[in-house]
Amino acid sequence: MLAGCQPKETPTGVTVKVERVISGQTLEVVDTSKPSALIERVRLLGIEAPDMKQQPWGTAAREKLKQLIGGQIVLLESEGSTKDQFERTLAYVWKDGMLVNEQLVVEGYVYVPRSINNKYEQRLTNAQEFARLMGKGIWNPEKPMRLTPTEFRRQNR
Repeated sequence: MLAGCQPKETPTGVTVKVERVISGQTLEVVDTSKPSALIERVRLLGIEAPDMKQQPWGTAAREKLKQLIGGQIVLLESEGSTKDQFERTLAYVWKDGMLVNEQLVVEGYVYVPRSINNKYEQRLTNAQEFARLMGKGIWNPEKPMRLTPTEFRRQNR
């Protein structure tokens, strides 16, 4: 529904194979174009997934990401800083013209942190507003996710 309103993006980046989905925002990938390809961890930019201990949302986000791109070839698009404090590559993930980061938001599996300032900020914000209005996933009024992953980790150390 939202895709029709968005301008067509032509992302550029590195094509990789998804080896494993670790969480709703972290993957392990291999660049098969390199002769000695190593597994590399990637964190999706512009989103925050529920902590894996935050049930049922953490598992649901991981399973959705696995369904969307598990074992498949994807394009990683970087922006600004390429690594986070855990040495994960930061990237937007594209599969067949779909911005996977945005798809996770629009379906209510992840949320958009307040101060993201990124290339796709407006797209992600619009997707989140749609998910909230429709009561999808973490925004379900019957069983909403009440704590952000950061708040959850702080309370459950």
